[in-house]
Amino acid sequence: VVQLVESGGGSVQAGGSLRLSCKFSGYRYWLYPMGWFRQSPGKGREGVASIANNGDTRYADSVKGRFTVSKDNNANPLYLQMNSLKTEETGMYFCAIATRLVPLPLESSRFGYWGQGTQVTVSS
Repeated sequence: VVQLVESGGGSVQAGGSLRLSCKFSGYRYWLYPMGWFRQSPGKGREGVASIANNGDTRYADSVKGRFTVSKDNNANPLYLQMNSLKTEETGMYFCAIATRLVPLPLESSRFGYWGQGTQVTVSS
């Protein structure tokens, strides 16, 4: 059974920073991409960043230059450093593992294993 657990969320004022972590178990070989997603009311689940096992990364245009995805110990944990946070980036953040060898996807449909999420609240 593959399980993922996110941590590091919390409340921060606009312009502040947070670092999220994702630890997984039951997944012995990091072959497929991993990603970070945000779910906000009325918007569904949106791709924020993804990373391949060779270290290549991809970001949503809205976060490029402010967010950084990185990894330790074969992506366990996986990190998302979020700087200069905006109020519209409030939401539940999830990490996930893809189920197909599609390069650096940001579509939630490409991911089959999900954590429970960690809440990020950005206030004005």
